[in-house]
Amino acid sequence: MKKFSRRARVATGGVVLAAVAAGTFGAVSASASAPAAAGARPAAVKSSSTVTSTHLSVAAATDAAEAVLAAAQKENQRVSVAVVDRNGNTLVTLRGDGAGPQSYESAIRKGFTAVSWNAPTSELAKRLEQTPNLKDIPGTLFLGGGAPVTVDNAPIAGIGVAGAPSGALDEKFAQAGVAALTR
Repeated sequence: MKKFSRRARVATGGVVLAAVAAGTFGAVSASASAPAAAGARPAAVKSSSTVTSTHLSVAAATDAAEAVLAAAQKENQRVSVAVVDRNGNTLVTLRGDGAGPQSYESAIRKGFTAVSWNAPTSELAKRLEQTPNLKDIPGTLFLGGGAPVTVDNAPIAGIGVAGAPSGALDEKFAQAGVAALTR
């Protein structure tokens, strides 16, 4: 029996491995494209089991964020703005020129807080006097600067602004973003 060189064994092993891998891939892709069993249909739910919700588009969120930065620039303020959707997921964040590093995360948390309670965060901050443990809810920030965006009084988004010297200014700029959506 003839002995193969090390190079020949490595080459042969590579060819065998490639063939096995190709065969496995072919089997997986063939089974993935195989037709469904006769009579099998996707499960359908009753329409009464679902809800329809309104969402803010990314284009509208961007317009609102840009309106916030423009309002802040008019007053020589350096802020960050975040627009979050109804579920608190970030749609758009813009960090204005010269805004502090803490403002980015604070803006996201203020937007999340505003949409979660469908109220400006300055109002929510007042609620801490009666219920101080609200501040312990993850992802929230009970400081002025967050404003909800609503359709038919239901929250669909939140705008959070941070970086101005006061929460009142932050909230004024957030309201400019909300106003940009109603024009």
